[in-house]
Amino acid sequence: RQMVSVGNSGLLAAFALVGRSSAFLSHSSLRHTPRSFLSVHQLRMSSSDTPKRVLVPIGDGSEEIETTCLTDTLTRFGAQVVVASVMPDLLCTMSRGIKVMADVSIADAAEEDWDLVALPGGMPGAEHLRDSEALVELLKRQNGEGKLYGAVCASPAVVLGSHGLAPEGITSYPAPVFREALTNPVDDLVVVKGNMITSQGPGTSLKFALTLGEKLFGKEKADEIASQMLVER
Repeated sequence: RQMVSVGNSGLLAAFALVGRSSAFLSHSSLRHTPRSFLSVHQLRMSSSDTPKRVLVPIGDGSEEIETTCLTDTLTRFGAQVVVASVMPDLLCTMSRGIKVMADVSIADAAEEDWDLVALPGGMPGAEHLRDSEALVELLKRQNGEGKLYGAVCASPAVVLGSHGLAPEGITSYPAPVFREALTNPVDDLVVVKGNMITSQGPGTSLKFALTLGEKLFGKEKADEIASQMLVER
């Protein structure tokens, strides 16, 4: 199985996660410090040079393509991306068996301020996110302060829909069990509703991440990153 550290990586593409080879993938971590020893407090910078801060929560069963699309793409924009585990351990086993080491626990991450909180889907990963009290409180705070939050695949219904954070007319993975949990869901690949963005699944995750990046950094930067990644917008 692969061991993949994704929290600050602009080097790993989503397709690097496909399969279950025995390769051990890693990358240079922030300040050349092993990622498992980084705390969210160590990631702080001075107010004058602080980049946009993005939190990607994961749990056992989270979808690895969606997770990597978020972390990789938003890192390319220049965001400081941190992966937080909602499980007792930082090491999470994703929906296809790939293991991902988170940077911090959700308890530590929830004490911080974030420009964006973006949820991957996957089952039962979305259920683990839904059941995390620290994450739910963070999402409610994010919404109340008008800050960005987003979800893809199962998470719009399972996480946001379960906690009154899913407005009418959003999207999710197009399975009846998820659509029935939403009010008037739509079939668009990516939907922006104020400070909330939703998308459908692994195949729409690059466009989802680019839309999140556009909300944080502007259309010109999003078009630039999309061009570099050979993604049509």
